[in-house]
Amino acid sequence: MSTVNSSTKPSDSKQNGANSAPFSATAAVLLPSAPVPDDAQKVRGVDFNDYADRDITVAELVSNMATMGFQASAIGEAVRIINDMRAFRDPETGEGTTIFLGYTMQHKHISAIVTTAGGVEEDLIKCLAPTYLGSFSTPGAGLRAQGLNRIGNLVVPNSNYCSFEDWLIPILDKMVDEQEDSKIKARGTGDSEDELHWTPSKVINRLGKEINNEESVCYWAWKNDIPIFCPALTDGSLGDMLYFHTFKSSPKRLRVDIVDDVRRINTMSVRAKRAGMIILGGGVVKHHIANACLMRNGAESAVYINTAQEFDGSDAGARPDEAVSWGKIKAGADNVKVYAEATVAFPLIVASTFARAKN
Repeated sequence: MSTVNSSTKPSDSKQNGANSAPFSATAAVLLPSAPVPDDAQKVRGVDFNDYADRDITVAELVSNMATMGFQASAIGEAVRIINDMRAFRDPETGEGTTIFLGYTMQHKHISAIVTTAGGVEEDLIKCLAPTYLGSFSTPGAGLRAQGLNRIGNLVVPNSNYCSFEDWLIPILDKMVDEQEDSKIKARGTGDSEDELHWTPSKVINRLGKEINNEESVCYWAWKNDIPIFCPALTDGSLGDMLYFHTFKSSPKRLRVDIVDDVRRINTMSVRAKRAGMIILGGGVVKHHIANACLMRNGAESAVYINTAQEFDGSDAGARPDEAVSWGKIKAGADNVKVYAEATVAFPLIVASTFARAKN
C-alpha cells in the first residue's frame, strides 16, 4: 500500500486535464505584464506609404528611425543631441556651444577639429590624386608588388604619396626659412614673442591654405579659422615626409611644439559657455577631446560613433558613462553612443542636423 503526501502538488496533466497545456509551461510563458506607463514610446518603423507621392528625405527617414529601436534609435538620439548643441545660446552673452568634432568645415558649424595624421594627409592627398574603390579581400602581397596600398576596401597608389612629397617638401622649406628668420627678428627686438613656434594646428592651417582646394577640409578650416588639432601629427605619411625633410634641411630643422596646442585646445574648453563632443572612432582623437573637456569638469553633450566594444578596457570602446566617472562628461549630460561604422551613420546624422535647410 502506498502513502500519498497531502501537500504534494497535482501533476500538470491532472491539474489542467489531459487535453490542456501544462500549467508550469503556461505560467512561465504567459507571465502577467506590469502596466506600461501611458507615455512609453511605442516601437514603430518607417511607413513608406506616407511618402507614396514623393521621395522621402534623409531627415524624414532618420526621424522615423528614432522609434525603430537598436542603432536606428541611437542615430535618432544623436540627431536630437546635436540639434540641441546647435540651438543653445548663453542668455547673457549669446555664445553658442563650443563643439569639438573628432573628425569635418565649410559652414562654421563647429569650433575645433581633432583628427589623426591620416585624416590630415588623406584630405590633402585626395586633392592631388584619386583614391580608388577596391575590396576588403584583395591579398596584400599582390598589392604590395604593384605599389598599391589598401585601406580597408580603398586602394591608394604609392604614386599618390610621391605627389604628396613633391607638393609638401617645398612648403616645409618655406616654413623652416620663416622659422629661422623669426629667430633673427626675435634676437634683434629682444621680444621672444617675435619667434615663430610651429604647432601641429599651425602646420595644418598652413597646409590648408597652400592646398587651396574647396574639396579639402583643411582648406575650409584655414579659411574659417577653425583649428585642426593633431597630437599624433607624425604618425603617418606626414611623419615620413617630416623625417625625410630633416636630412634635406640639415643642419636646420622644422620644430613643432605640441605643448602650445594642448594649451590652446584646453583653453578653448575652459572658456566655453557650453561644450559638446561629436567623436567618430576612438583612440587619440576620442581621448584628446574628452580630456580637454575634463578641464571644465565635463561636456554638457556627447555623441560617440564607433564599433568598438568596452570588454577589453579600451578607451575607444568605452561608453559615455565611463567618461562621466572621469569628469570628462558632466553627470546628467545628454549623451549617446551609436554602435555603427561612421561612414554609414554620420552622413545620416549630418543630413538631419548641420545640413538642414534653414526655414
